[in-house]
Amino acid sequence: MGHGHGHGDPYKIPDYRIYKVEDVPILMQTQRALQSQGLKDPWLRNEVWRYNEKEFGTFSSRVKMTFFRGFKYGFGAFLVTIAGTALYDKMFPSKHDHGHH
Repeated sequence: MGHGHGHGDPYKIPDYRIYKVEDVPILMQTQRALQSQGLKDPWLRNEVWRYNEKEFGTFSSRVKMTFFRGFKYGFGAFLVTIAGTALYDKMFPSKHDHGHH
């Protein structure tokens, strides 16, 4: 359904064999900690994709993108608002002086 319109598949599922726990040091630590207690997580390989820096960047780059995405536009809007408010106050001064003469 939906494949007859010439668009192709909406996504490509990667081959599961490209993900190896041995490629991710923090997952190797987890695997060793589990082994020390006589446990094994057969699904640990399913977490490897999260650590692929080519596709998802580093942890710090993801944090920066999360908190600073749109920052320059937001800061620009902030400056325009401050300038607009100052200009408006100058053009239309307040009529009430709160009792100060």
